Amino acid sequence: MSSTERSPAVIGRRSSLEREREREREGESEREVRERERGERERRERERERERERERERERERAEKRERERSSLEI
Repeated sequence: MSSTERSPAVIGRRSSLEREREREREGESEREVRERERGERERRERERERERERERERERERAEKRERERSSLEI
């Protein structure tokens, strides 16, 4: 075994390639993993944005209700 083959960088790269080959054998390539993870992150972000919008809507409704109550007390 040459010194190049034993270097940590080569070992790490080899194990990364081996892991990718194993995932491909299992039916999911590194690219597919990244795409799936990106899709999951995007889905979670969309859900967080929907929740923020729902909270803004609830706050608007509370503010309108407070305003109606305040107006009815002034009469």
